[in-house]
Amino acid sequence: MADPDLPPAKDAPAPATEPAPTDTGAAVPVVAERGATPPPTGVLGILVRHQAIVVPILAVVLAFAIGAILIRAQGFNPTYAYEVLFTHSFATESGLLATMQKTTPLILVGLAVAIPLKVGLFNIGGQGQLMAGGIGAAWASYALRDLPAALIVVVAVVVAVLLGAMWASIAALLKTTRGVHEVISTIMLNSIAVGLIDWLVNGGPLSDKGQPFPTSHAVPEGARLLPFLKLIPWGLPVALLLSVVVAWMLKRTTLGFELQTVGRNKFAAGYAGIGTTKATLVAMALSGGLAGLAGAFELLQIEPYRYQNGIAGSLGFDGITIALLARGNPLGTIPAAVLVGAMRAGAPTLQFQLGIRPEVVDVLLAITLLMVSLPVIAKLIFRRHATKQTQLAGSWGA
Repeated sequence: MADPDLPPAKDAPAPATEPAPTDTGAAVPVVAERGATPPPTGVLGILVRHQAIVVPILAVVLAFAIGAILIRAQGFNPTYAYEVLFTHSFATESGLLATMQKTTPLILVGLAVAIPLKVGLFNIGGQGQLMAGGIGAAWASYALRDLPAALIVVVAVVVAVLLGAMWASIAALLKTTRGVHEVISTIMLNSIAVGLIDWLVNGGPLSDKGQPFPTSHAVPEGARLLPFLKLIPWGLPVALLLSVVVAWMLKRTTLGFELQTVGRNKFAAGYAGIGTTKATLVAMALSGGLAGLAGAFELLQIEPYRYQNGIAGSLGFDGITIALLARGNPLGTIPAAVLVGAMRAGAPTLQFQLGIRPEVVDVLLAITLLMVSLPVIAKLIFRRHATKQTQLAGSWGA
């Protein structure tokens, strides 16, 4: 047996090597690995590369198609119904104002869901956090009614943000200390908020007993945020600015990097020295503060400028639809909120002008939420070509 340490004999054949490519100017074809799936080309390739946009759009189209069937079943022309819906929401002064008023809190509650998604958390407690912020703003505005109006507004907003953050932090503490899943805790906190606030305004310490229905005291007239230019609520530019700030924070700051790292892999984040407990608390506190701010704007800029039962409506739950439509992208919450806000603002018109039950809008939003909340839909659409973009922001849904 030949010694492996000795050099090969002179007459031994040289090991087989691939011939060096000659520079002929022709492109050398790339051979894919055996068993590897070649990347799709053509229209399918474009769709695959832009799944983050295609899937939400397809979800909305499917929802409107199913809604058209339901409207037709009621004996109405769905095309005309949709025309009436969006014409009122965007082409009339009252409808446009209502759309902008709905869009303001929807952007904020959408951000309140999108931020925890980056950390792998699913905050469905935006409804309770919004209510906590709203009742806090109502208390502050009445307690400080003798102070200057500008100070009342500032204090009411700060109190609303702090109460919303506190309400969300309860779920974060339960998550980090006792391992309670945030979905369960936020659902329970929503119910607790409803019962507690109902007591406060229904004969409780914040009730205006001079009114025939359960409500808080009205915001002082000077502290009411009337729309400027008769169409734009004061909270809208604030919400738009905050969506930009949140997007910048997530992409350009150390805090944003830590939040997203925890969402992608909390074990690797812990190994790198990034505290998952801190990320959970910060993400939930930020989201609760944004939802509380939405509650403050609902009180300060929407008639009757009182906190009463139903003030939150379904805004907190609509935030889930918005965040998932935006695929967890803070800037994507803006067009998603405009769409949902227009549908909410135009829903009563369907009933008053055409006789169509306004619950059809609830059905449209529910179908949209169902479509965008299932990552498997993208896999069904793109089959084996689906990429990691089919997952929602962060690790949620993985």
